[in-house]
Amino acid sequence: METLESAIEEFRGILAGVPAELSLISDAHAGAPRAPEPSSTDKWSRKQILGHLLDSAANNHHRFVRAQIEGKLTMPSYAQQDWVAIQDYRNRPWNELIEFWNFYNRHLLHLMEEIPGPNRNNPCQIGDGGAVTLEFLAIDYVRHLKHHLHQVLAK
Repeated sequence: METLESAIEEFRGILAGVPAELSLISDAHAGAPRAPEPSSTDKWSRKQILGHLLDSAANNHHRFVRAQIEGKLTMPSYAQQDWVAIQDYRNRPWNELIEFWNFYNRHLLHLMEEIPGPNRNNPCQIGDGGAVTLEFLAIDYVRHLKHHLHQVLAK
């Protein structure tokens, strides 16, 4: 995945198949801790991981829009553990999380498809990290999504 176009194509494929795969996981299995003490992303339940992906979608939604409006984006990073804990994803119905994740990501796919060429190079700084381009953020969003979906879909 080297270009925004290839990331978009991969994202389309994910959205075409993954929601059906997620729906095959039972609510009980999705809510079960993946390790004895859920405190990190490696130990979160599948519900918590999908919730984390919703948080990522929300944060990146702002980044993708604001980077185009402002031309140069500076935003804080987000406290992922706190976001997941506060929103209590583990007690949400699995089918609702899947639906929300699917619809939100379809919107982000549309947004990524509409980024004009010149805006792709807009500089973005998130937290203490170095400046990257908007295109990098969009490509990295899909990379991050794939990483966590692999965790959710693992047996």
